[in-house]
Amino acid sequence: MDSLKRSQIKLIVGSENGGAQFVGQRVLVGGWVKSFHVKPKKEVAVDSGGTDVAPRDLKCAEALFLKIPLLRCIVKILNLGGNPVGEKLEAVMQKKMEGIAYLRINDGSCVNHLQIVLDSDLHPLEQVTAIGTSVLLEGVIEQAQTEGKYTIELKVDKVLHVGPVNPIKYPLSKSRLSLEAIRVYPHFRARTTTVASVMRIRSILTYAVHKFFQENNFHHVTMPVITTTCSQDHQTAFHITQLLSASNHEKTQVDGVTLEGIQAAIKEKTKRIEELKRSDSNKDAVFIAEQDLKAANELAQKLENEEKKTEKVVEVDYSKDYFGCEAHLSVDPGLHLESYACALGAIYHFGPVFQPVEQQLSKNLAEMWVVNAEQVFAELECAMTCAEDCLKSLSNSIMTGCPDDIKFLSTRFDNKCMNRIHAVLSEGPFPRVSYTEAVEALQKVSDHPFATKVEWGITLSEEHRRYLADELHKRPIIVYNYPKEVKPFYSRLNDDNKTVSAFDIILPKVGTVVCGIQKEERNYMISSRIKEVGLKEEQFDWYLDLRRHGTVKHAGFQINFDQLVMFLTGFGDIRDVVPFPRTKNDAKC
Repeated sequence: MDSLKRSQIKLIVGSENGGAQFVGQRVLVGGWVKSFHVKPKKEVAVDSGGTDVAPRDLKCAEALFLKIPLLRCIVKILNLGGNPVGEKLEAVMQKKMEGIAYLRINDGSCVNHLQIVLDSDLHPLEQVTAIGTSVLLEGVIEQAQTEGKYTIELKVDKVLHVGPVNPIKYPLSKSRLSLEAIRVYPHFRARTTTVASVMRIRSILTYAVHKFFQENNFHHVTMPVITTTCSQDHQTAFHITQLLSASNHEKTQVDGVTLEGIQAAIKEKTKRIEELKRSDSNKDAVFIAEQDLKAANELAQKLENEEKKTEKVVEVDYSKDYFGCEAHLSVDPGLHLESYACALGAIYHFGPVFQPVEQQLSKNLAEMWVVNAEQVFAELECAMTCAEDCLKSLSNSIMTGCPDDIKFLSTRFDNKCMNRIHAVLSEGPFPRVSYTEAVEALQKVSDHPFATKVEWGITLSEEHRRYLADELHKRPIIVYNYPKEVKPFYSRLNDDNKTVSAFDIILPKVGTVVCGIQKEERNYMISSRIKEVGLKEEQFDWYLDLRRHGTVKHAGFQINFDQLVMFLTGFGDIRDVVPFPRTKNDAKC
């Protein structure tokens, strides 16, 4: 007979009636234990005389160890077997756990759990009654024996796999942990219900990104992660090099001795000299120890001088590097995207960008995922409309694709996130205000002092943007026509020679999620802007070729994918909505 194929728990419990239609069917399921409880068997024996015998009462210690298996491990660690109390506890621990285990397992396919009923006669309960244990089970779906949260349960008759955990060392043994607590275990975070919900939302969003652009006749292209063209200050990019000079080791150590090591030795030698003097040791021993300390101090001074030299800027000869020139991790794939847009017409890219981040680690990461789109024969109005349509499509995909996850997160973290999503979908086109109008509106605010003074020409701060969306408009807005000084050099200059054709879509709570630009197609104008901002024109010679040969008006936008997930889920820290957050001094795994 053919073996059963494993069924996803989502397919069993995800229906409106909680899976009642599967009652009587045999299924194979796998997952991780999320919670459990054990009940003793309610059996009634009959003695030889035919009278009923009541079941044996559980002693207090037995009941505790039955219900809280973690105590069994604690006793083993404390090694209490050497005293009468410990011996009794050890005896209880050595007994086989008897009863019926009710396990709630989840395989990551949905937010809901499946209840499992497992008899101790079929499998030792002590092997499966620990949070995090993985199991593969076969049995028959039955109606739940007791009314409550679960409509159905799986009566197990075959245990095919058990992956045990050590409840003392397993960090998720507690039923509820804060988001801050689980950040230090990035390899286990996805096993929590919260992070698993976020990852399923990211998965649905990723599919929705491709679906939207493919249905609107955009071609998907991949852009390089490594680039030799940096449209921003190269100091704000991650450099890639193989020029790791051997002299770097000499700057921090001499003859294999580091400054930290020699400083620790000096403390020990000083302490040793004080001990010799207190013990009235001979003068020769004290003299030798003092000379040894003097030599250590001289070496420490030498190491300190070497470290000071490393503070000086060293000119690197990149012609000897792997690529023969300076290379970086991509900060923005937009420039490369233009080259393919000017051949394929309408294209999009979905991938990571990299940038060192020193501040606001809760809002920015060193590695972030973005969606870039570009269209030819298009101006700013076209890009704004396309970006707005894309945001609405992505928001709708979450409401239809994973409503249970959104409902769970709104109940657990932010009960207003559903309202914000509905505001994106149901209130018509986003209001569009020029940068000048936005500044004038902020200048009229009298009941909210801003940390940065509002005046024309500044880069609107996060506080300014949030106030526009959260307080003044109370919904997503589009701000366009920014001063040329606050946008990239390739933004198209408007007729006033002061502003450029650029826009931002600002969402409540999270701020700017979309940035869009109509690119400068005039060769003489963009050459002038490159010189104006102090960039090397030869670095952009290939980019200028696009204007020299077959130039065309084109516009596009970039969606900060991680910020969008924050908006949709209601989270306040971007580190909680990405699989492996990369921030300064923190890149575990």
